[in-house]
Amino acid sequence: MGSTPRRGDTRQRIQDVALDLFAERGYEKTSLREIAEQLDVTKAALYYHFKTKEDIVRSLFQDLSRPLDELIAWGEQQPRTLETKQELLRRYSAALADVEPLLRFMQENQATVRDLSIGQVFKDRMIAMSGLLRYPDATLTDQVRCMTALVSMHAGLFAMQTIEGDREEKRQAVLEVALDLLTQAHAPAERLGGQ
Repeated sequence: MGSTPRRGDTRQRIQDVALDLFAERGYEKTSLREIAEQLDVTKAALYYHFKTKEDIVRSLFQDLSRPLDELIAWGEQQPRTLETKQELLRRYSAALADVEPLLRFMQENQATVRDLSIGQVFKDRMIAMSGLLRYPDATLTDQVRCMTALVSMHAGLFAMQTIEGDREEKRQAVLEVALDLLTQAHAPAERLGGQ
């Protein structure tokens, strides 16, 4: 008899297996029955946690939004210095690394993301994050730099898939580029005596 996983692990295992199957077969072609089979549990056991595939995807996005909400709340309490903004990007990079399969799901299943309105959840967090990174009286070019710093972290995850190398090294390279953009955007604000 194998070791019985703790009850709390089941939900996480369902999410992980579902994401793997969605990536492998596509969201539309994957059934709850197949997810249950892959987990070697009954459909009833799966039903205890999730009634539909949509419930699984929504739960994944709730789990993603929690750390982002905490990060945004932290950022709102800090002074609007370059150091704070750099730390925001570092923490954001780490949070994205944790949810890479979910971001891949978003990219590959854009119609589903739109239909379930979960894209809006992510978009709202991006708007809040960009507000924390931007300098209110920055030039348009520097505002673009701040936005690009944020967007480059998402794009980097996908663009780097075609580049050889260690995943962590690639994540660090993307973060370094984002930090460079942020620092460039900060320089004029510093010269003008802004924060």
